[in-house]
Amino acid sequence: MRIVLLIPVAGLLLLAAVYLLTPRAILDMEPPERGYTDVHAHIGGIGAGGSGVYVHPDLADSFKFGFYLRWLGVSREELDRHGDARVAERLNRAIVESRYVARAVIPALDGVVREDAIDRAATQLYIPNEFTARMAERYGNLEFGASVHPDRSDWRQRLLDAQRRGAVLVRWFPAVMDIDPSDRRHIDYYRTLVELDLPLLVHVGRQKLFSEIRSALGDPEKLTLPLERGVTVIATHLGTTGSYEGEASHERLLGMLADHPRLYTDIAGLTQLNRVGYLVNALERPVVADRMLYGSGWPLQFFPLVSPLYHWPDVDLGTVKTIQLMENRLDRDIALKKALGVQHGVFERSGRLLTR
Repeated sequence: MRIVLLIPVAGLLLLAAVYLLTPRAILDMEPPERGYTDVHAHIGGIGAGGSGVYVHPDLADSFKFGFYLRWLGVSREELDRHGDARVAERLNRAIVESRYVARAVIPALDGVVREDAIDRAATQLYIPNEFTARMAERYGNLEFGASVHPDRSDWRQRLLDAQRRGAVLVRWFPAVMDIDPSDRRHIDYYRTLVELDLPLLVHVGRQKLFSEIRSALGDPEKLTLPLERGVTVIATHLGTTGSYEGEASHERLLGMLADHPRLYTDIAGLTQLNRVGYLVNALERPVVADRMLYGSGWPLQFFPLVSPLYHWPDVDLGTVKTIQLMENRLDRDIALKKALGVQHGVFERSGRLLTR
């Protein structure tokens, strides 16, 4: 029995020794002339400093929320003193210090809307357009992403206001906001997005941070209606994770790319432990790489959620060591995704698509 137990321990010690003795690789990563645009970063808060952010009490009191703030690199006390703008300041500083990323989209998150008002009992997190627009105006490296629920009676005016303030996209989180993208009542909304040239960033697949109101609303196939109406749709995270009608969510999404030239997918979060392998496999498939957009999912680039070592042997140990020692989270994310095979064109495409 002791011998059996010693085998995995010896294996780990051998791997550690090999890792320590492996020399660091020299990465061929020339910084881009203009810098990359991150289509999918995150900010948030607790409602401090007049931000208008709302967090449902159940979420605020949960263990998840403590991790959420830690991921953002702030504490409740710090936000109470300096306001939620502190989070945007941290992201802006990361961009300033990055060799590769020049700007990042910070999308708002509308609440669940019923009877033309936010249903606070059903809304887990609300990040107002006013807050994200103000942060984008304050920090030149941040881009305003709006979020407008289609059940608002004044949705058109809100979209017009968002475009006037420089919004580069609109974000929906269907399973959390209680929106069915396949509902034909939204056709006028889609027509307006096309008119205003605003892409729709949509969270598809299942996730664990929030409690989903209706999980079925994350089905990628529900994006067919806006796509048929001419909307440029960006589906998040390659459609990982979860399944619908027995089919993996990402397979469902990737299968749609050939039929819908306006469908894109971002690669935010794809270096995380729970998504290892998805990116490498997707890059081997035709069409997919041509529809990828760079997104970091900032600030979710911390150990143990993310480590380049998780991607060995797809990434050699020398490269793993070099990436691990990079101080800037955004640069580590870029370097790891390039090491996994993501080409320069993917990183450039976000900036071209969102240029206004």
